Amino acid sequence: MRALTLISAFVGGAIVGCGAAMLFTPEKGADVRARLCSILKKKGIKISDDEVDALVAELAASEE
Repeated sequence: MRALTLISAFVGGAIVGCGAAMLFTPEKGADVRARLCSILKKKGIKISDDEVDALVAELAASEE
């Protein structure tokens, strides 16, 4: 019985953790890139999708 309780607690915690992760996860990468591109275009900066992808890759590399 004790092992079953331990397994149930583990599975329940995993389910709660997955639910919390889904609720607090930021926007999809494609949505962030589109918003970034939109903001830059409003500021008068012409940028292509490829340039946005390169910028995101550069920023991600600098965080490591």
